[in-house]
Amino acid sequence: MDPDTPAFDSRPFDTALAEAWIRAVAAAVDQEQSRLTELDSAIGDGDHGSNLRRGFTAALAALDGLHPTGPGAVLTKTGTTLISKVGGASGPLYGKAFRAMGAALPEPAAPATVAEALSAGLDAVRLLGKAEPGDKTIVDAWTPALAAFRAAAATGATLAEAAAPAADAAEQGARDTVPLRARKGRASYLGERSIGHQDPGATSTALVFRALADTTTA
Repeated sequence: MDPDTPAFDSRPFDTALAEAWIRAVAAAVDQEQSRLTELDSAIGDGDHGSNLRRGFTAALAALDGLHPTGPGAVLTKTGTTLISKVGGASGPLYGKAFRAMGAALPEPAAPATVAEALSAGLDAVRLLGKAEPGDKTIVDAWTPALAAFRAAAATGATLAEAAAPAADAAEQGARDTVPLRARKGRASYLGERSIGHQDPGATSTALVFRALADTTTA
């Protein structure tokens, strides 16, 4: 494939795919709410699952009344809703991430452009949370997911072909938080006691990337 030619599969990242992604995230959060809550109960406030479920349920309601002009509008509305509806740290972090991605996505979006949008989302999380890889946060799943997505996109992969390894990398990144000591957020208050627990934020990030992979192959 000519490297200067944008790679599009049968489902480019357009408005319909953006909406499908958010609905898939909402469904995944609803299904995994108890697990997220269990993880957060061990090293946090125990509300990560319920907070995200409330936020994405509100996002779906907001999208039902929206007539978006492109995928960016879908993600921006999702982010704004999460900020306004979700308590704790997860609302602002995911909200800022989705708003940043929305601002970075024109229509239609080739995989390389989606990679840059995902990068903008990670930058927003890091800026707000002041977190780096190894701090036992969302960043520990998002960083390897972005690297995998970007690497695949650089080879001319389709959106689905880039999203699948990104989801795998996010899930591995979440698992890799188990031996880490938390340095940011509520879990950092536990010090050494945070070791041995999987980070709930990294786990929900893995759900976000798996939802993207599932949506692009549906």
